[in-house]
Amino acid sequence: MKRGIFIAAMAMLLAPVVVKAQQPGTIPRIGVIFMGGRDQPHLESFKQGLRELGYVEGKNIRLEYRYAEGKYDRLPELATDLVRERVDVIVTTSSISARAARQVTRTIPIVMTSGSPVERGLAESFSKPGGNVTGLSVFALELSGKRLELLKETIPKMTRVAALWSSSENESVMGFKETEEAAKALSLRMQSVELPQTGEMAKTFAELTKMRVDALLVVLSPLVTLNSKHIVELALKQRLPGMYPTRQFVEEGGLLAYGPLLGDLYRRAATYIDKILKGAKPAGLPVEQPKKFELVINLTTAKQIGLTIPPNVLARADKVIK
Repeated sequence: MKRGIFIAAMAMLLAPVVVKAQQPGTIPRIGVIFMGGRDQPHLESFKQGLRELGYVEGKNIRLEYRYAEGKYDRLPELATDLVRERVDVIVTTSSISARAARQVTRTIPIVMTSGSPVERGLAESFSKPGGNVTGLSVFALELSGKRLELLKETIPKMTRVAALWSSSENESVMGFKETEEAAKALSLRMQSVELPQTGEMAKTFAELTKMRVDALLVVLSPLVTLNSKHIVELALKQRLPGMYPTRQFVEEGGLLAYGPLLGDLYRRAATYIDKILKGAKPAGLPVEQPKKFELVINLTTAKQIGLTIPPNVLARADKVIK
């Protein structure tokens, strides 16, 4: 009898240990969908944000990377794969990839590092997203107007500007419309140039010479970011001063950039991961809009195309590349 009681008692003591050993690992898994390839300039900012909150990749958090390699039709497949892997959160770097992820899951939280979730209908409002998508918005009103003003100050004699944009991407369409209004307000003639297929881009830039434009303004979209280096190279070949949407373009040889700090958006996205892992629902986490903007100037490029940057513009630069 006593032997039976002893065995039962030992079984009760050991039971929790056995159950715990059989439970799956508690390390959270975060799926990240990139529009491009493995060379991601802002990934380190995202990891830094996680580290600041106590998450170290491979130690107490796992990051599952998926790369679309610029092929939009792969996004549904990549999102489906992450859902199949049962990740705890899906991180996307654009509205397009967020939309693809939401089409395959309405339960797994989706955090955007950039995009326009409200304008794309992925969130009901900035203050109350209402679904499983939240994060950072890269879209800010009057940015195109500010870019044109800076371009005009840099090239006082400018009368005609070409706007390079993508008609297939919502953020770009909104940015283009805003650019049109800004051009009218500044009495500038704007030439619309839709972003062509990669193989036809050189031909499109050659046509800019015939248009007799004084400068180029590039409207932000995932597609132009994926082709940033090629766009910058072609603009330089035409000795065309360019105003670009983010620092990346200027670091690759573009003349000017004014826009949000994308690295900061990626870093701040980590705070959403932290809150969700601690029990918060994306439906109640407000979408944040850009808070920091920067003006970056490449003086090497200015010299290469024979342009002198006015002192008043140079003095306002947050970063100057020499």
